Amino acid sequence: MFASIASLILGPVLGLTIFAFIFRIVLTWYPQVNLNRLPFNLIAWPTEPLLVPLRQIVPPLGGVDITPIIWVAILTLMREILLGQQGLITMMH
Repeated sequence: MFASIASLILGPVLGLTIFAFIFRIVLTWYPQVNLNRLPFNLIAWPTEPLLVPLRQIVPPLGGVDITPIIWVAILTLMREILLGQQGLITMMH
């Protein structure tokens, strides 16, 4: 029962978070975009608290902020480990 509820909640949450970071990557291609205005702030505000600490550890590479890419990788790995075909939560069913 717990595994079903967890997968029903975690799947969409991780999926939306990954989508938000991918959209954030696309926004980095357009530096003139004001991230404090709608609709861009709907992506910037939820992702920024996760990006700030990682930016302190990983500096920009060649002037490019790669922290959203790192978060996509981390979240995709977490999703696969937990909810993938042989994921921990999937195997609990």
